Amino acid sequence: MQLISRDSQFRARHLDHLRSLEGRPLASFRSRVVAFVVDLFVILFFVILIGLPTAYVDFKSGVTDKFVVPFDPFHSFKGVIALLIYFGFLTYLWNGYTLGKKLLKIRVVSLKGNRLSLWQSLERSLGYGASALEAGFGFLQAAWYDNRQAVHDRIAETAVVKVK
Repeated sequence: MQLISRDSQFRARHLDHLRSLEGRPLASFRSRVVAFVVDLFVILFFVILIGLPTAYVDFKSGVTDKFVVPFDPFHSFKGVIALLIYFGFLTYLWNGYTLGKKLLKIRVVSLKGNRLSLWQSLERSLGYGASALEAGFGFLQAAWYDNRQAVHDRIAETAVVKVK
């Protein structure tokens, strides 16, 4: 006699949540691009604000002859951390919003549960790197892929919808 406990059987618990998303209007490609650009300017603003004291001290002490605030969000450790904090943690804390998404009235939603998890938010923000490969082709896929998902959306199992 074989014992089968209830916990040993596969259950697709997220299907009810997916059905609740049925028919929701998706964010347009254009609104996603504009929100992303707004978000990049917000990040740039804070990076400059944080870097100003160091740039001032370096300039005044003669370490450098130019007043420069370095900003390299995609190739430096500090830049990656800034992107992770903004796109990862902020999206999680604001339940699918960033400042750009809030302004454009769009929101990231989870395809796995009612609320976007911290892991999904971080995975999605790290997935921007995958979307940026091959000259941004992964971002462009949101224009034609099912449910307008870019590569980072498919990695994190998310979608971007319009908000009323």
